[in-house]
Amino acid sequence: MKKYVCTMCGYVYDPEKGDPVMNIAPGIAFEDLPENWTCPICGVRKDDFREQE
Repeated sequence: MKKYVCTMCGYVYDPEKGDPVMNIAPGIAFEDLPENWTCPICGVRKDDFREQE
């Protein structure tokens, strides 16, 4: 699964780890995150993330 990086603060969403701050279990792909999910560090929306190269 692909990792995505926040363009505002650099936080990397790693689907293998999930997001314990927002109660997202490991194994959830970025595309499958809820539409209202936000960066746990700076609070921006999914639209402000880009696929990590």
